[in-house]
Amino acid sequence: MKNDPAPQEIACAETLWPALRAEAEKLVRDEALAPLLQSVILQSDRLAAATGRLLAGKLAAPHLPEGLLLELYAETESALPELGDIVTADLCTVTKNDPAAKDWVAPFLFFKGFHALQAARVAHYLWSADRRHLALYLQNRISDVFAVDIHPAARIGRGVMLDHATGIVIGETAVVEDDVLLWHGVTLGGRNFTDTDRHPKVRKGASIGASATVLGNIEVGAGSKVAAGSMVLENVPPGKTVAGVPARVVG
Repeated sequence: MKNDPAPQEIACAETLWPALRAEAEKLVRDEALAPLLQSVILQSDRLAAATGRLLAGKLAAPHLPEGLLLELYAETESALPELGDIVTADLCTVTKNDPAAKDWVAPFLFFKGFHALQAARVAHYLWSADRRHLALYLQNRISDVFAVDIHPAARIGRGVMLDHATGIVIGETAVVEDDVLLWHGVTLGGRNFTDTDRHPKVRKGASIGASATVLGNIEVGAGSKVAAGSMVLENVPPGKTVAGVPARVVG
């Protein structure tokens, strides 16, 4: 059972979309940004719809046109009524944790970790709906555009942040629970090529530093921290910090 959201999370969810629209209305005076702000934010009636418009524009390709991407996002939102709440939780986490997020517009429009994660959620829906080749094609586009490679079968919770995101790899049987922070270059990979449950399980509230590698069907415990550059080959106890190659508990 999921924990009830904290009061600050509820406050963020209630104010995010009106605040984002208000910022866009002020910024639209900038002629260079006006078309983007109008087409993505100001012509949308909710955050999820704006996210779909944003991703469609970024991921469109000759064989994956913008119109089809909009349809796929709308289908995903229809099948997953909680999608809007998940997108909101992800963006709230970014603004809470990243000092570079000075407002709402910048992380929403320009932070590719947020974009890659939202697109991966669509790919995961397609995979779960047994549209696996289309899911893999979308995964490929996400990798091409955002330099983030998340297998569409991987399960990712809400309130997750991919900071900078370049080079993140998440394998097929990986699980990333709620409120997890992953920095650029993180690998959640396997240790063999067998068709088994072979990837890490990152539990609620854990964080994994830049260029850390976690291999195998092991657990990174709730609230634990993996230091940047570490190689993790064994379970990380909840609430502990590990560092090194191979990683060992240091705090």
